[in-house]
Amino acid sequence: MSSLAPEQIVASQKAGFDTFYGLAAKSFEGFEKLVGLNVQTVRTSLAESQELVGKALSVRDPQELIALQTSQAQAGAERVQAYWRDVYAVVNGTRSVFAAAAEAQLKKSQDDAQAYVDSIAKNAPAGSEAVVTAWKSAFGAAAESANSAYEAAKKAAKDVVEAAETNASAASKSATQLVAAGKAASAKK
Repeated sequence: MSSLAPEQIVASQKAGFDTFYGLAAKSFEGFEKLVGLNVQTVRTSLAESQELVGKALSVRDPQELIALQTSQAQAGAERVQAYWRDVYAVVNGTRSVFAAAAEAQLKKSQDDAQAYVDSIAKNAPAGSEAVVTAWKSAFGAAAESANSAYEAAKKAAKDVVEAAETNASAASKSATQLVAAGKAASAKK
């Protein structure tokens, strides 16, 4: 006895395919953004390297060369920080789309399963109330367990992202301070 009509099965499969292809498109969109970012970064680096070599060749004394190197070190650290911020934004945006899709799919699956259990309970033969009650109880426990596991995984992922952000921020701050200290030391000479 199936309570699912063929139309429901087809609609469910279509929704699954739509979700899959939508996520695949978002993956490629994120990949395209990363490729574009990398192409732009290489293009900018080449232009800046050419400019730096031109400036270095026109330097007349060692102090001027040291000042040029120091200014380039700080600018380089800032460019690296900006690059990784952009990478993080692309990756985090793509991750958010996947997380939202997973959450929506989990909710839909739970709703569909609950509707199926309710349909079975409604159509159960007389005298099977104890079995139906036990089945509903088991389904409720399984759904609660799935929710708990999902929430734990979501929290763990959030903690990992926060730790990565904290570490990146600390590394960025350290690099900036190190370059500034080097700049101050070379200015004293």
